[in-house]
Amino acid sequence: MGLSTHVLDTMHGCPAAGMQVSLHELRGAAYAHVKSFTLNADGRNPDGPLYDNASLKIGRYRLSFDVAAYFQSKGVALPEPAFLEIVNLDFGIAHADQHYHVPLLCSPWSYSTYRGS
Repeated sequence: MGLSTHVLDTMHGCPAAGMQVSLHELRGAAYAHVKSFTLNADGRNPDGPLYDNASLKIGRYRLSFDVAAYFQSKGVALPEPAFLEIVNLDFGIAHADQHYHVPLLCSPWSYSTYRGS
């Protein structure tokens, strides 16, 4: 299945529909932009997996989640600057033949992640 992500809004208890996310891949010493997308009603990429098994490569990746803009769009009054603006998750793919699911659970003040199945 490759690489996928899913975002849950723990403040409101729902998927983070409408959140902007970007995927980057480490190339040399810098991260290169691969794609950006807006999460669907289920808090997932509307186009499905970010990489399928055939396209996923061993390496280092970054998912960038625009947490502040998402919560502001939900009417949450955030201080300026917001405590969390962009949450960057840097992670490695060691086995390109396995599924890597990278969920994010977030509020305006906290987040957690793990390697899901």
